[in-house]
Amino acid sequence: MSAGDGFPGFDRPVARDGYAWWYLDALSDDGQHALTVIVFVGSVFSPYYAGARRRGDGDPAHHCAVNVALYGARGKRWCLTERGRGQLARDATRLRIGPSAVRWDADALVVDVDEITVPWPSRIRGRITVHPSALTGHTAALDAAGRHRWSPVAPRARVEVRLRRPGLAWSGDGYLDSNAGDEPLERAFRCWDWSRASVRDGAALLYDVVPHGGARRTLALAVDRHGAVQPFDAPPPARLASTPLWRIRRATLAPADANAAIDRTLEDTPFYARSTLRTRLLGETVTAMHESLDLDRFARRWVQMLLPFRMPRVTRPHGAGPAREPLPPPAR
Repeated sequence: MSAGDGFPGFDRPVARDGYAWWYLDALSDDGQHALTVIVFVGSVFSPYYAGARRRGDGDPAHHCAVNVALYGARGKRWCLTERGRGQLARDATRLRIGPSAVRWDADALVVDVDEITVPWPSRIRGRITVHPSALTGHTAALDAAGRHRWSPVAPRARVEVRLRRPGLAWSGDGYLDSNAGDEPLERAFRCWDWSRASVRDGAALLYDVVPHGGARRTLALAVDRHGAVQPFDAPPPARLASTPLWRIRRATLAPADANAAIDRTLEDTPFYARSTLRTRLLGETVTAMHESLDLDRFARRWVQMLLPFRMPRVTRPHGAGPAREPLPPPAR
């Protein structure tokens, strides 16, 4: 197994105003910890990138970021610092953004993290290693025009977390995918719900996408331990409880007798929610990682003005000091 077997290369072209991201998540074997890591070229939820696009300067390479979120008994830690083109280096198997880097090393994806959390500064530093069971080589369009694409790279993986700061070491079940698009997400979609769950023989993956105009799009994929992808009939929609703070609507696809329910809300933000949920898929009771994204809410000016508190932008190279770029004014 190698990067050429189905791993979207880090040197993939990214369209002007577009994006590419690589996402991984993991749940610890003891149920006490979870994490997500997202590496962006063209930071899709960046107010700075949105402002640049309005000015006709939508260079995705100038709006890159590494997002790390840790969840555990000691609370949550979050970092998402945006950086410019001078702090980006990439080829097919390596990508560096500022002080953090991702590389494909033989049969594993290695993530070396060195980031500062917000809003309360602390450091996340250490290594996360992803060992895929198999790579699928599968890509699916999320929209009718094929301008937004999703690649479930390794729907089943073992993830090892070894962090020096904070001192943290655990292993668990994980997942790796990649998305790419030729235009801003909010231009194509109103909202979506996504989830992934491990099952005995592999993984079950669900996407429920509502576009601006056109028909709703649902994807239901079963992936075995060898990476073979097989669509299955999508279960009917099932409403879930809205988030307690920002009232983000959450839903999933689940059989009527599954009694799908939120297990834990990990992120409750003005435009998206990340959760774990209990549900039933492919005949098994599972714990799924779940995301609800409201892109109509994201596009609102008041939401855009809130984002710099969670998404600072650093304009100087790593080690040159903490200069920050102000938020561009909203469009008139």
